[in-house]
Amino acid sequence: MKQARVVIYPKDIQLITGKSERYGRMLLSKIRRANQKDEHQFITIHEFASFTGIPEDTIEPYLK
Repeated sequence: MKQARVVIYPKDIQLITGKSERYGRMLLSKIRRANQKDEHQFITIHEFASFTGIPEDTIEPYLK
C-alpha cells in the first residue's frame, strides 16, 4: 500500500498553478512566514491548501 505524500514542493506548485518553479519557491517562502516556520521546515498539503484556498481534494491528483 502506497502512502500519500504530506509535503508539497515547488515543482508540485508549478504543476498545480501553471506558473514557474521559481514562483513555487516564492510561494512556499510566503507560506512559511505566514505559519512562522523556519527555512528548513516543510510545508504540508493542508497548509498550502489553507493558504491558497484550493481544496485539498483538488490538489491530491497532482501529487501522484
